[in-house]
Parts: sequence; C-alpha cells; structure tokens
Amino acid sequence: MKIAVSATNASLDAATDPRFGRCACFVVVETDDMTFEAIDNANNALGHGAGIQSAQLVATKGVRTVLTGNCGPNAHETLSAAGIGVAVGCSGTVREAVEQFKAGKLQIAGAPNVAGHGGMGGGGRRG
Repeated sequence: MKIAVSATNASLDAATDPRFGRCACFVVVETDDMTFEAIDNANNALGHGAGIQSAQLVATKGVRTVLTGNCGPNAHETLSAAGIGVAVGCSGTVREAVEQFKAGKLQIAGAPNVAGHGGMGGGGRRG
C-alpha cells in the first residue's frame, strides 16, 4: 500500500513534519518493500489553501493513507473526499512512522485535529 508521510526532507530517516499542508516534502512509501519517492511540497509557501493543495498533490500519487502530525479541516475534508485516511499525532522519523502504521499502532482520524491555518505559526484562527 502507498502511504504519504509529511517530512522535513526527502529520506526515510528524515524527521516527520508535524504540519501537513506546510511540510517541506512528502515521502511516499510503498509499505510492502519500503521503496519511496520524495515529492517537494511547493504549497508550503502559499498564503492560503496550503492544506487543500497539498491534499490534492498527495492524492495524485495514489496514496491510501497520510501520516502526519497535524491536519486541519480543509485538508482533512479534501483527503477524505479522495478516499485517503489520515493518521495524526505522528512523530519520529518517516521510517518509524511507517513501521508504527504497519504494526497497527496508528489510528485513522475521523476528524481534523487542529483548527484551520494551524501551520502558519499562529496556532489557529483568531476572531
């Protein structure tokens, strides 16, 4: 199965990035043999819509699950609409996150775990 992990750089030994939409890259891993492809996330610099654009990017790669630290409502909705599960709260390296997923230690989140715009440094929307 193909899964995408939000990462700080293009390696299985890279740290997972806690931000989905604004991560540096996605490491797309084939869980059967741990082969991977790294995809730069050009959406991380967008002022708005980074989560949606990043979700659309990983959807084009045929992934079934995303492993990340945090996922906001727009990204979660876009991923869910594409039939992609989201496991949040991931940490450690990309390799460790994949191994935890394969061992059944990560659960698919039924809802976003942060407010919109959570990755912009402000910790969420302020009204």
